[in-house]
Amino acid sequence: MKEEFLTIPLVKNEKEHRFEIEVEGIIAFIDYKETHSQIALVHTEVPEIIGGKGVAAALVEKTLNYLEEHHNSLLPFCPYVFAYIKKHPEWKRIVDKRFNGYDKL
Repeated sequence: MKEEFLTIPLVKNEKEHRFEIEVEGIIAFIDYKETHSQIALVHTEVPEIIGGKGVAAALVEKTLNYLEEHHNSLLPFCPYVFAYIKKHPEWKRIVDKRFNGYDKL
């Protein structure tokens, strides 16, 4: 993650069911669905005005750290999150082994 994003807090917006970070006054987010121990990340969205700066990668990394710290297993349905984990295989450690696609990570 780029240094400029290190101090930006991750917000778990339970009302909207999404993880958020605010960059330059703009919200980037990942929609999620949650059970008691699993969180499915289903869609990542970074508004175009802040796109191309590494915001999505920072958002995913912060979210994965949150999931690990809270002992949640991950279902990476979002194609961006799936690709991020494939590129950073150390994160496979939090993916639920029953996830259809686990063997492709």
